[in-house]
Amino acid sequence: MSTLNFVESNLKEEDAVFSEIIEAGDGFMKRVEKGQTVRFVDVEGNQAVDTIFYKADDFSERYSVQDTITAQGGVYLTCGTVLMSTEGNPMLTIVADNCGRHDTLGGACSRESNTMRYAHEKLHMHACRETYLLQLQNWGSSEAKRDITCNINFFMNVPLTSEGGLTFADGVSAAGRYVELRAEMDVVILISNCPQLNNPCNAYNPTPAKVIIW
Repeated sequence: MSTLNFVESNLKEEDAVFSEIIEAGDGFMKRVEKGQTVRFVDVEGNQAVDTIFYKADDFSERYSVQDTITAQGGVYLTCGTVLMSTEGNPMLTIVADNCGRHDTLGGACSRESNTMRYAHEKLHMHACRETYLLQLQNWGSSEAKRDITCNINFFMNVPLTSEGGLTFADGVSAAGRYVELRAEMDVVILISNCPQLNNPCNAYNPTPAKVIIW
């Protein structure tokens, strides 16, 4: 699944029940009920919105990269993709997407990975795993570190090479692009609006993202 798949939404923001801007580098956590639709907006373009999904009342069941890729037979996420849980249950379905595809293999940045990928002096830089940890602790998670699990990098372009490696490439998104998901169960969404300054996915310039719920 290497081509971009564009499907526009017919939902209007003025009809939404919730809307919030997530500033660059900030975190966000919220419950979404079964049947609700959530939209993530790339406000200025090519921002990576690192997102984890949990079953709302049981965080031990959460988004599974392996089950999702197996179920759809492809590594990129786009309109029609069903996000599967670790228990093999549908969590959300991508119902609209005018970016075209999203990464779920590259993982979330950490201080350690910044050091290994780029340089030792990057160790001090803020990273997504720190944002996740803070949000989970504020939510009341008693196993915050254990609850940092597989994530999706919405709007991020990480092509799979013919040798089976990953390439952190220039983004394929643009200002105002969005992805929209319908919840198939009650879920909690956890976002780190990536602060990454070391690769070209966001043009070395983290920018705001937006969450809208109908």
